[in-house]
This record gives sequence, structure tokens and C-alpha cells, in this order.
Amino acid sequence: MRRLFLLRHAKSSWDDPTLADIDRPLAPRGRRAAKAMAAYLRESETPPELVLCSPSRRTRQTLDRIAPSLGRGTVVRIEPELYEASAATLLKKLRELPDDVGSVMLIAHNPGTQDLALSLATTDSESPEMVRKFPTAALATMEPEVTWRDLAPGRAKLVSFVRPKDLSGGE
Repeated sequence: MRRLFLLRHAKSSWDDPTLADIDRPLAPRGRRAAKAMAAYLRESETPPELVLCSPSRRTRQTLDRIAPSLGRGTVVRIEPELYEASAATLLKKLRELPDDVGSVMLIAHNPGTQDLALSLATTDSESPEMVRKFPTAALATMEPEVTWRDLAPGRAKLVSFVRPKDLSGGE
């Protein structure tokens, strides 16, 4: 069984308007939400074998905060093409995964993350909350029904959708 984790980066700071978008750090609220998500991952999920992360500062800081909840054998790759990637680009990246990868986490941005989750979800597993909004630091856990190469719209079951406000300390 394959498992796909789609994690939107935690809330970023807009305090310094001179920073390029890619360089924006996490806001205090984002740091708290990422910490709450790390606790959730540690208690509730089997860690992914592979993490593919956007190179933006806020996605890398989100990764740093959840890293203690990942398994020691988890491989992490910073992927430049994930920065502000569309759902189509994210799907293309997943289709390139070898068959022996059983689980992967994408840490990326909206709207691509939400669009991909909604596209992949089977009709009977859609989450009304996820349709409305995919907030920062939210995590969609999905089980694809096909190989990575054959991943396509409507071919993954949404197992859970967790938002920071659903978690203690996550706001």
C-alpha cells in the first residue's frame, strides 16, 4: 500500500516587505502550528520514506520543525521545481518516483497542494473542509490505488485531513 502526505508549509511572516517571497520565514503562529503537526505525525502516522520539499525558507523551516517526527531512514530532498508548483507539476514529480518508494511527503505551497489533493481524491473520500480551504500547515494523507507512474485524478483515497486548529497548540 502506498501513502502520500501532502503538507502545506506553515504560516509565513510578512513582517519584512523587502524580502523576496522565497525568503520569507515562518511567523510565530507558523512555528507553533508546525510543532503541533510534528506531534500529530509522531503519534498518528507512519513516517514517510521520502520527503520532497520546496526550497523556500518557509517550507524548509516547516520541514525542520517536523523532522524529529520523521523516521531515521527518511530521505529528504529539496526540489527547486516544487517552489510555487502547480498541481500538474506536483503530480509529474510524484509520477517520477520509483515503484519501491512506499510513502512520500510533499511539502509545498498553495494553490498547488490543495488542487493536487482535490484532484487525486476519489469522489467518495473528499473532505468538505479540504474543499473549502487547505490552510497553512494542513496535512492531507492519501492512499493511491495505483503505482506512482499511474497516479491520476480520482485515483487516491483521502484517509485524513488535519488542520492545525484541529490539534492541541496548533491554533
